[in-house]
Amino acid sequence: MHAAVRSITTTPFEDQQVGTAGLRKRVQVFKQPHYLENFVQSVFDTHPGFEGSTLVVGGDGRYHNDVAIQTILSMAAAAGVQRVVVGVDGILSTPAASHLIRKHDAHGGFVLSASHNPAGPEGDFGIKFSVRGGGQAPSSLTDAIYARSRTITTYRQIDAPPIDLSQPGETRLGSMIVLCVDSTRDYADLMETRFDFDAIRALLASGFEFAFDAMHAVTGPYARELFVNRLGAPESVLRNATPLPDFGGGHPDPNLVYAADLAEEVVTRQGLDFAAASDGDGDRNMILGRGLSVSPCESLAVIAANARCMPAYRNGIRGAARSMPTSRALDAVAAQQGFAAHETPTGWKFFCNLLDAGDIQICGEESFGTGSDHVREKDGLWAVLAWMNLLASRPGQSVADIMLDHWRTYGRHYYERHDYEGLSAEQAERVMDSLRQRLAALPGQSFDDLTVSAADEFAYSDPIDNSHAQGQGLRVCFGDAARIVLRKSGTGTSGATLRLYLECLRQDPWELRLPTQEVLTPLAVIA
Repeated sequence: MHAAVRSITTTPFEDQQVGTAGLRKRVQVFKQPHYLENFVQSVFDTHPGFEGSTLVVGGDGRYHNDVAIQTILSMAAAAGVQRVVVGVDGILSTPAASHLIRKHDAHGGFVLSASHNPAGPEGDFGIKFSVRGGGQAPSSLTDAIYARSRTITTYRQIDAPPIDLSQPGETRLGSMIVLCVDSTRDYADLMETRFDFDAIRALLASGFEFAFDAMHAVTGPYARELFVNRLGAPESVLRNATPLPDFGGGHPDPNLVYAADLAEEVVTRQGLDFAAASDGDGDRNMILGRGLSVSPCESLAVIAANARCMPAYRNGIRGAARSMPTSRALDAVAAQQGFAAHETPTGWKFFCNLLDAGDIQICGEESFGTGSDHVREKDGLWAVLAWMNLLASRPGQSVADIMLDHWRTYGRHYYERHDYEGLSAEQAERVMDSLRQRLAALPGQSFDDLTVSAADEFAYSDPIDNSHAQGQGLRVCFGDAARIVLRKSGTGTSGATLRLYLECLRQDPWELRLPTQEVLTPLAVIA
């Protein structure tokens, strides 16, 4: 069946420059006539190869996902795409979308999400394009898309009614095949190849008390397929497991503020052995043990240190990577175990070349993102399963026991991030400039009992494709003892956000259980 292709006249928008993880704006911005269409057409115009190809489309289920998916399907048919793989009801977690792109050798995919940002009619919406292989579009492509979005005059779509995405199956939109899939099964199949499900099943059957909070976001169906259907846990382990267009009115950011009820139950009241949460689109994670919260930086380091307990890495790993602001806890593990440690700018796309080359197998960021070479995105549920596999491999040990063993072996990297939100671009740049101008003079200066060993603005040369990224944050290092980092965030929808990162290493046994604020307050004063 063929449908008429219409060419629609439009005018450019000047604000379609993507941030660290795509184009994020208020829902009302995306609902403007032509706004989404301009961006999607700019992708089709700047990334050759769509005609006759396979495309993946889906999102986190937030408000406006359903409308946007139908728009993209209509435009994909007009662009000559042969087949689109889409999740049932348009639902695809970000790591599941990456997996489907890889499984179907797709030319790329549109992921509709604003990650951990609030949803609903007054909330946020987002879109990003992932390339073949399942990783985020590189800067060269996003720059080309932005340039095209500022000159675009027409976009194309077909005349056809919306199609039903409520059930798995195949249908046609014009001459294009639309394959609707239950991505939870594909994703769970992949997880069974990475972890020892028998060991985790035995752990859950042993009286181990566990809970997972999906925060009314995308991971609820995936968690049910994994923990209940495949690992035998009761349905009661799932909290807020039904995806809602407004995420139940909550803020789907898995941290101690927005998942406070879970944290109070596990950390304060010590009511569970282990608990975890994931964010709006499923790529972030929070790990809690009885009486403590595991920081994302240390979670990454612990997973890397214990990679051999996972069937996928029984022979160890060649390398791991962290974003520059992420604490150096991973570096300490790499130094002792003898694998390579890479430091990249913030943004998962900077890990992808290293993953594709086989140089790293595990990677992560301080912003609650951890992942491996199974996909090209961070993956919240993967991190949860990694911890469960680790706990299953150490019978009788708690999360607290594992953390104390880790600190005794590698030292403890105390760490905090302070966010200054809602700034004007001028305010943020003025603060950055004031420190930038002092960097050259800082080495050798002493502040209290700390002496600056190095101070610079981080730049990165990709060892695989030799691409270069500048202006990636300001660093002030005090040898191995401490570090201060300042950078502007690229994930907001309005205004500017400055992020200040503080890190101190303690290795004496009596210093391993000190309150974080006690350790970092002197460094905060210096900062």
